[in-house]
Amino acid sequence: MAVILRRAEMSKLFCIMGKSASGKDTIFKRLVQDRELDLKTVVSYTTRPMREGEQEGVEYHFVSPRMLSAFRDKGQVIECRDYHTVHGLWSYFMVDDGQIDFSGARDSVIIGTLESYQKIRDFFGKEHVVPIYIYVEDGLRLSRALERERQQENPGYAEMCRRFLADTEDFSKEKLKACEICRFYENVDMDTCLEEIRKDILKFRKS
Repeated sequence: MAVILRRAEMSKLFCIMGKSASGKDTIFKRLVQDRELDLKTVVSYTTRPMREGEQEGVEYHFVSPRMLSAFRDKGQVIECRDYHTVHGLWSYFMVDDGQIDFSGARDSVIIGTLESYQKIRDFFGKEHVVPIYIYVEDGLRLSRALERERQQENPGYAEMCRRFLADTEDFSKEKLKACEICRFYENVDMDTCLEEIRKDILKFRKS
């Protein structure tokens, strides 16, 4: 019984974050598919439309602004970020809906932003929440973003540019430092980046 309680106390929530087109969504999916890591997914919510290739309950829970208001009325919203896009207001938020349970033995993983990481860390405690920041040089990231948009049935180049510029402010060096994030996982080669993340997750379990 003592061993089980010790592992439960060490349960972690790994927050995957990075600028747009950094590959964080793909990294998230592959980490979840890793049987050795056995990570439990925590799915955030958004009011933006579902993109081609996305699935409900995988990348996000896609909900209406009315449902967001209902969560707020019940006091369940942990953090929320609003973005004024060329298509209107899009909200990304996390709900205290029972997905996160630090009393269990399994670690959890979620996709977020720097701002959401900070609020989640403050809500649950920094001893439970671990940042995993995915970094890609801006030139390469822009090239990847353009290629992704070209593959969409209705490319949204204006929104892509807005996100790219917003990322410069959202993930500034000053904000990363303020959140005490000094470990960057550079995603030039996906497999190499993933292996570095896997090793660090396993280290947390042994510490």
